[in-house]
Amino acid sequence: MLDGYRILDLTDDRGHLAGLLLAQLGAEVVLCEPPGGHRTRHRGPHVDDVVDPERAIEFLVYNRGKHSLVIEDPAWIAELAAGCDAVISCGAFDVDLDALRAADPALVTASITPFGETGPKTAWAATDLTIAASSGTMSLTGDRDRAPVRIGSPQTWHNAAVDTAGAVLMALHERQTSGLGQHVDTSAQQSFVDCTQFQMMTVLTGGDVPVRLPGAVDLGGFLIPWVYECADGHVTVTFLFGPMIAPFTSRILSWACDEGFCEPDLRDKDWVDFGMAIVEGRESMDTFDRAIKALTAFVASKTKAELLERALTDNLLIAPVTTTADVLALEQLEVRDYWEHVDVPRAGGPAPVRLCGSLAKTTAGPLPVLPVAPKLGEHTELYLGDSGPAGTGITSRPRAEIAATGRSMERPLDDVKVLDFMWALAGPGATRTLADYGATVVKVESELKPDVLRGVHPFIGEEGGQENALQFHSINAGKMDLTLDLSLPEAREVVLDLVAWCDVLTESFSPKAMENWGLTYDVLREVNPELVMFSSCLMGQTGPMRLYAGFGTMAAAIAGFYPVTGWPDRIPAGPFTAYTDYISPKLGVMLILSALAERDRTGRGQHIDFAQMEGALHFLATEFADEEINGRTAGRSGNADRHMCPHSVYPAAGDDRWVAIACETDEHWGALAALLAEAAAGNAELAQALDTLSADASGGGNASSAGGLSGLNTDSRRAHAETIDAAITAWTEPREAADIEAALQACGVPAHRVSDAADLMADPQIVAREHFLSVPHAKHGHTWVENSNFELSRTPGRPLWGGPMFGEHNMEVLEGILGYDADKVAELVIAGALT
Repeated sequence: MLDGYRILDLTDDRGHLAGLLLAQLGAEVVLCEPPGGHRTRHRGPHVDDVVDPERAIEFLVYNRGKHSLVIEDPAWIAELAAGCDAVISCGAFDVDLDALRAADPALVTASITPFGETGPKTAWAATDLTIAASSGTMSLTGDRDRAPVRIGSPQTWHNAAVDTAGAVLMALHERQTSGLGQHVDTSAQQSFVDCTQFQMMTVLTGGDVPVRLPGAVDLGGFLIPWVYECADGHVTVTFLFGPMIAPFTSRILSWACDEGFCEPDLRDKDWVDFGMAIVEGRESMDTFDRAIKALTAFVASKTKAELLERALTDNLLIAPVTTTADVLALEQLEVRDYWEHVDVPRAGGPAPVRLCGSLAKTTAGPLPVLPVAPKLGEHTELYLGDSGPAGTGITSRPRAEIAATGRSMERPLDDVKVLDFMWALAGPGATRTLADYGATVVKVESELKPDVLRGVHPFIGEEGGQENALQFHSINAGKMDLTLDLSLPEAREVVLDLVAWCDVLTESFSPKAMENWGLTYDVLREVNPELVMFSSCLMGQTGPMRLYAGFGTMAAAIAGFYPVTGWPDRIPAGPFTAYTDYISPKLGVMLILSALAERDRTGRGQHIDFAQMEGALHFLATEFADEEINGRTAGRSGNADRHMCPHSVYPAAGDDRWVAIACETDEHWGALAALLAEAAAGNAELAQALDTLSADASGGGNASSAGGLSGLNTDSRRAHAETIDAAITAWTEPREAADIEAALQACGVPAHRVSDAADLMADPQIVAREHFLSVPHAKHGHTWVENSNFELSRTPGRPLWGGPMFGEHNMEVLEGILGYDADKVAELVIAGALT
């Protein structure tokens, strides 16, 4: 897809996923490393647990297919950039990106930072833990009676990396018109706010601040469990009511009733109307509680395999909570030939292991199978020789000529037209991003089967209604809405006319939906041979689980995120609800823009088969490789980290107030130890904790000075983690979270309060970058939406209006885009096609 593009990758773990996926999509990725190699080469886990920079698993999985150069002279970066299309940086190198663009106006540069390059927190020290704390996600994750937790495998940098890759592709697309590059500024904090599923906006409409619940969610007063114990582990069950979910609920209760676990009145209940019946007093919460109790007992009697088998045959919203070992054994992945067999260095020489595979399958042919990650400096001479720039034989850039004044687009995707059949979260998020940056997006839906998000909390004024849902308003901001009843042939003809108009068609139904409507890719490409069709569903268009329909809670469970999130002595808390629904749109943007780049180069369209579960596996690639190579199954460890200590969330003054603190370096720990020692003079509990730590660290001696403590290395700190945590808790517990945060940031220690919805709305960084926007809305005058996670310097984008009302743009689409006359439109109305 991206043949001919060359990317200069200046990232380490704070962005290396971007380069990996761009390489998988066909770009040439040149990885710059310091003389000792990137830090991921120097930390575990390692292949066969042999400590060796060439065996570091994290480096191996996220740097496959890249070319490694050792940078001994910073000037080499500028020389290399002159031969590249884009440069992606995360702070691993001190590089002046502005100077690179000044020297080469066609260059695209990108920066991944914790909080973005503007705003009051640009210089704050941060790690994955503190970014997660700042985003609001941790306030929603974990057990209510314990500290909030992050997802056990670091995720914030991955989210920012994929956002950045998509933004770079936008800038490259625009460059084909203008001939000019620009800069991408990505905030990891904003990227991870995506993973709150718009729950932070509840306070904007007068709602309560959401709180965390392990393996459950509070929906407007209904405590809905997601995670249930079964005979051999755990599963997720989507047990809800309303027109979209009620049929699934009735089917699982029918099965439970057949086996004697629930009463017939529960099986026969009108679950479509149940929520309204509660509100109006026609039903009581006792009925709901009885149903949950019956379901809990029933699920506990079945194994994960039994529940999944029945879910596939009876279309039930049940998903096994899979471990890394379970994922590697999934038949679906084997049938789809997902895993790639890559030789990695082992004791007896290179040997093949299974690593995460292609991001998607396409009709244009398979994506390249990337080779093993490079050895340190393996390609230095190829690109730099003894000291100079790249020589002949290196792929040239497919640059456009510098355009005449006036040819630059206002937004980078102003020339892209999208026909959008996406629904819920995982699909519409991608087309929302395209719309932000200029694409004309026509969303097709029907009042007969409304988008599920039209009925999901939070609502404007806390009042339910199909036009009041903030989630729908935000995920569909900037789109045009066309209502069509696709069961009618007249509506299908409208679709085919729109196919002839559009560049991209997107859909996120189960595979049979487009087939049933006669709208398969084979049919559509006869109308438009250059069409890019993007199909996004849980498990992909092929395989034994192809018809497995559901939500991101289920894909997150099957993809392995639940077992690594929470506490080892509690049930899997899981990430906040539908985690794969939050990351799939980012991946979708990359795939769509890559396909458009190939179409622009070759004139060929293609069909992209994107399995949301498969795409998500890249976010846990280290854990799957560790299981495959070392047989080590990833589990829950609260907020502990493989590489950092202390690394936890500590109580602050007030109800459910917490601060995340992470010492990534010995310098961080030294500064924290000095701060604790200074505070101990007025805090007897802290002084006692430090005395205990000193005694433990000195093997029982009477070393009580903080000077000795500040010299503890990571291994020593980890050996005394419990005592260190007690000392830090003694310092934080009586203090306000803001004061703790300020004191630690002042001495360079990564720290951030665990922000809840109220905190996030008041966060000066979020305010400065305008993350929450008031935009026009046809019914309400204005509504609230979330802004983009990144900024483009020359062709910025933002949402222009809130998610549309049913059929709001029918006439604009039919008359303005398709050129239908009044008689043609009247015929569609009479036929009932516009509903």
